[in-house]
Amino acid sequence: MVVKSYTGDILNFGLAREQYCASNPSKAKSLKFVIVGDDVSVGKTQGEIVGRRGLAGTVLVYKIAGALANKGASLDQVHAVAQFVADRTGTIAVGLEHCHVPGSGHAESHLKNDEIEVGMGIHNEPGHSRLRPIPSLSSLVDKLLGYLFATPESDPDRAFLPWPNDKSTAKCVLLVNNLGGLSSLELGSVANCVLEKVREAGVGVERILVGTYMTSLNMPGFSITLLLLPYDDQGPATTDVLLSSLDAPAKTPAWAWTSSTPPGNTKHPSAPAKSEPAGTNEGGGNVPAEFVSAIRRACEALIRAEPDITQMDQIAGDGDCGTTLKSGAEAVLGALESQSFTLSGVAGSISQISAVVGDAMGGTSGAFIYLSALAQGLQSVSAEPTRAEYASAAVFALDRLYTYTRARPPSRTLVDPLEAFIKSLNDENLDLGQAFDAAHHAAENTKQLTARAGRAAYVEAETVKGVCDPGAWGVRCLLRGLLNRAN
Repeated sequence: MVVKSYTGDILNFGLAREQYCASNPSKAKSLKFVIVGDDVSVGKTQGEIVGRRGLAGTVLVYKIAGALANKGASLDQVHAVAQFVADRTGTIAVGLEHCHVPGSGHAESHLKNDEIEVGMGIHNEPGHSRLRPIPSLSSLVDKLLGYLFATPESDPDRAFLPWPNDKSTAKCVLLVNNLGGLSSLELGSVANCVLEKVREAGVGVERILVGTYMTSLNMPGFSITLLLLPYDDQGPATTDVLLSSLDAPAKTPAWAWTSSTPPGNTKHPSAPAKSEPAGTNEGGGNVPAEFVSAIRRACEALIRAEPDITQMDQIAGDGDCGTTLKSGAEAVLGALESQSFTLSGVAGSISQISAVVGDAMGGTSGAFIYLSALAQGLQSVSAEPTRAEYASAAVFALDRLYTYTRARPPSRTLVDPLEAFIKSLNDENLDLGQAFDAAHHAAENTKQLTARAGRAAYVEAETVKGVCDPGAWGVRCLLRGLLNRAN
């Protein structure tokens, strides 16, 4: 019998055990009892009487013990391995809210909007502690793994797992469990972050399981479980035995398919920097100081415009255009501050900006394609491009962008102000101020247009009438900063 360490579970399973033994005295010795307490959130002092709670780590005990029994192992062997796995397993859970018990009326909020609870159980009891404000996923995972990685030196009250002094010699099984209310997308993001953090700690991950294995009904949260694999053959089971038992097929609907190999590396190696002859725009020479200043101004303009763009997109789109553009702008400014840009030529710098923006923003913005094409258009020009060279490269980039979108002005998209600016830039009779004015008017004009492309094309025309297209307004704000147009 494998029992989760909760008072009610232990008493009920214990009752069943005693009743069975009373009814079958000759078989009493053939009944083994394993209590799994894998929670690491409550320290040894506080949990001295009640003990550690049984959480998602119990699933690993079920699976390994069941596979061994299916292979014909003796009861004593199965019992010894089950207890061995339970002793080497730790779990920490976190939730944004408690679950809603069916039939209990309206859901009641236990946490504030800016709180998260650490040390959740599966029976809707309060967690061990609350964090406010809610930290980033990266910071949260760092804190949770701190509980799991505790040693007698770092945190003797929570040193539940027998970690070696050198964690780089340790190997584990990682289970990232959905407590019931996370989407697959959210759970995947959590799992990716946890895997990277465990590896950064030097611990090898031999298997990773991600899914809904043990829930608290619909609790919006997750748990992290680590099974510390044995270092030698002194215990009742070797690492190979434990892994083969996990890998054994199981015909149960709740046991998700898992790979029988260690997870691959989630980080892609960086492409080596190209070495170009000195003096070329892409590889040699520094960029003009005004180029760097213009990039800073453009980013700052987008950050200031975020509330307005967000408000527009909440009406005409999915609400994230402003924050997405802000994220990209902040990433570029951060790269400039950290001097992670080589700034070895305008074309090379634009390529680096495109890469940083792509990592920070994601999404389907044509900005990435345009910036990459713009860098291509500037590769063969002088170290300090002239207006004519910028204009020619801008036309080239716009043509490449049009290869991937059917949007053409007037379309109520970002191409409206972009094309208006580029056409004016190529007109020698117009100055840069007039080119910006053309972009500004094109962005303003999107208020009156019926959307024919972009997410606004799915929204009723009357809903977006009088509201600028957020992407178009973003281009206008970027150009305003780029050209240092005060008004």
